[in-house]
Amino acid sequence: MKQTFKSYIKGKPKFKNILYKKDGYKSVITINREKKLNCLDLTTINELTLAFKQSAWDDEISVIILTGAGKRAFSTGADLDEQQEYFLGNPNDYYKWMYEFIQLHEVMRNVGKPTIARLNGMTVGGGNEMNMSCDLAIAADHVIIRQVGAARGSVAAAGATQFLPLLVGDRRAREILFLCEEIPAQKALEWGLINQVVPFDKLDEAVDILAEKLHNKLPECLRYAKQHLNFWRDLSWHTTIGHARDWLSIHNLSGEVKEGISSFNKKKKIDYDKVRKSNVKSK
Repeated sequence: MKQTFKSYIKGKPKFKNILYKKDGYKSVITINREKKLNCLDLTTINELTLAFKQSAWDDEISVIILTGAGKRAFSTGADLDEQQEYFLGNPNDYYKWMYEFIQLHEVMRNVGKPTIARLNGMTVGGGNEMNMSCDLAIAADHVIIRQVGAARGSVAAAGATQFLPLLVGDRRAREILFLCEEIPAQKALEWGLINQVVPFDKLDEAVDILAEKLHNKLPECLRYAKQHLNFWRDLSWHTTIGHARDWLSIHNLSGEVKEGISSFNKKKKIDYDKVRKSNVKSK
């Protein structure tokens, strides 16, 4: 049994879309899809889940850091090319995909160790939901945060609708989710969406300082504090996420989703009036 655990901890999975680095008491998990703005396809989601589990099993790791490759993006959420090719109009498979994204968030929140989001660039959609599933966040000063579901045919129901009201308050959460506007790093700090803003060239230093502070705390006490702090998140999550998974799967047949994804991939503006008119005609 011990040999099995040791193999699991010390094993080095061959990751395709992420980088996993152990640096003393820290693990650094990097979404390595810089050319695609570190968006999340199914492979990336599953690799992230495995990397967090790897950190959970390794008792030498006391702090987990999540970031993206490069400077442009932390993560821009779901890979819309993959969504259009495999899941658009396919609610059965989308339902399965949604489970994998849900599982990633479950592992991130319940890993039992403090987690830091190192926000190196744009933090959009599902990328911001991963940011919020981390315990703490430090952003470079050029970062913008944004939810885009209502403008792109989706609902940010895998974390944002549940967690934003807890982090920034109800009215600001509605503003973020309804208007889908960019939130500069400094405003995100003022609103309580992140903990610190630094110049990009100071980002690693700031993350290291925070990680050291976390390392120099009692691990069981941190773990239990985290468990208690998760109460309201878990309550809102578990009373909504199953319904969200079903609804989003069915909604995947909607013309709104097709228009939102195809417009994004074609880099053209959505004709919102046309969508509204087509909705009226379909009734």
